[in-house]
Parts: sequence; structure tokens; C-alpha cells
Amino acid sequence: MSDTATQVFHDHRELLFSIVYNMLGSVSDTEDVLQETWLAWTGRSQVPGAERIDNPRAYLVRIAVNGALAHRTAVSRRRETYVGPWLPEPLVSPLCGIPAPDDAADAAVRAESVSMALLVVLETLTPLERGVFVLHEVFGYAHTEIAEILGRSPSAIRQLAHRAREHVHARRPRYEPDPHVRQQVTERFLVAALGGDLDALLRILAPEVTLWSDGGGKTRAAGLRPVHGRDKVARLFAGLAPRSGKGLDVVYRRVNGDPSALLFAGDTPYAVMVLDLTPDGDQVCGIYTVANPDKLAHVN
Repeated sequence: MSDTATQVFHDHRELLFSIVYNMLGSVSDTEDVLQETWLAWTGRSQVPGAERIDNPRAYLVRIAVNGALAHRTAVSRRRETYVGPWLPEPLVSPLCGIPAPDDAADAAVRAESVSMALLVVLETLTPLERGVFVLHEVFGYAHTEIAEILGRSPSAIRQLAHRAREHVHARRPRYEPDPHVRQQVTERFLVAALGGDLDALLRILAPEVTLWSDGGGKTRAAGLRPVHGRDKVARLFAGLAPRSGKGLDVVYRRVNGDPSALLFAGDTPYAVMVLDLTPDGDQVCGIYTVANPDKLAHVN
């Protein structure tokens, strides 16, 4: 029975990781929830005479989703004392054509990728709205299925789904730049930023661009608040380039499914940089830089 329970959990682990990560934005918290899910699952399987579970997938998803919702309280409490902007922990995988390591984080990227930009928007939802949005919009669960998972009525789930969808689409219209375009713009931006080329930065940045820089108070970041506006962001990068741009190696990877850049100081991860593009793909409207070493521990 124990071996069977282990295999069933392993078969669904990739799905569970993806759902919980998209609800929490943290690999470490996701692993904690999955550990609790595993303990609950195996504990039940060892109860003598326990009723057979006909749909293990639904049962495991229900445990994991409700475990993630329970974790949101602790996560939110930590965010209140977090130094500077908080960004999701990046999921890094190779670019297309390169075999991916077989670990949970990379498997999640292959399964259901939610962009860094969308994860930032999801942070503005309530925990329940986020859970419903992730299950319905990302994983395609019906409202009736979500109602069973969360123990609420289908009508309540439909209302939550409507509020979440309206909120998200108002802040992030549906569009997806071509990956090759994103890769080219990312490379052009890095050349300009690390070279301190102010004119090139002003050309590639959209007027309404915003920079989020997450150092967690443990490394140099662009500031304690997001930086808004093309002129401010361009001059910030141009000013930082002489001090921090030298000696960094750039490696291109997929971060949360999108072509992005990893910066290394020798063998040590220095930052992960993800760009969000305007709908026409010509300019950068969002820059997400994760430099908190705790969030780069699994990056290589």
C-alpha cells in the first residue's frame, strides 16, 4: 500500500507543484505544501479499512490547494517585513533545444508556465481569487470542480472567477510576444544596460516602463520601491553600469517559460532579469530583476 501511495503521489507531483507555485510564487513554500500533502496522503493510505479513493488526482489537488491557501497567511506576514519590492521566485529552465534537468521546478515550467509579469499581477488578488483564477484560467478546471475543491458553492466560485478575471485583464491585457522577438529585445537591452548606453536605453524602453528590483535587503537593488518612467529607468541603468556591469557574464535561459537573462559573477548567480514587452513587441514596458540570493539558490 505504501509503495502504491508513493507512486500515485509521484505521478501527480508535477501538477501539484505547478498549481501551488502559481498560488504562492515561492519554490520553498511550494515544497513545504507538497510535503504536507504527501504526509496527509500517505497517512490516509495507511489507515486500516480506509475507504478507497476513486479519484486520487482530485483528492491530492484538494489537499494541496487548501494547504496553499493556509500558507498564504504566513507568506503575507513575511511580505509585510520584506525589504523593497517582492518578486516571485524565478523558475529557470534551458532554452528550447537543450534537455532540461529532471527536477520539480523545471517540470513545472514545462507543464504550465505563468509569466513573471502575470505572477506579479496575481499578487494583487485575494488568496481565494488567486486560487480560483489559477485553477480555472491556467489549468482549466470547471467552476463546479473548483467548488468541490474549495468547499464553496458553484455560484460563489463563478463570482470569484469573474472578479479575478476582470482584475487581471485590466492590469495585464491578453497578449504574448513571440519568443524570438522577446529573446532579441532581451539581448539588445542587456547590451545597452551593461554598456551604460543611455541613448540605446531610451530607444528600447517604453515611456511607461516600470522596474521592479528584488534584493530582499541582502544585495544592492535599484531601490525600495518600483521605479517608473523611461527617463528614470534609463538613467538608473546607465549610472549603475560602470559599477555593477563589469565582470558579469550573461546566460540566456527561460524564466517562468519566457526567454530571459541570468547574470553571473563568476560561478555565483548575481541576478535573474525578465522583460515584459509592449503588445507590438518593440519596447520594454516592465523589467523584473531578482537578486535576492535566497531566491537564486536553485539557479545554475
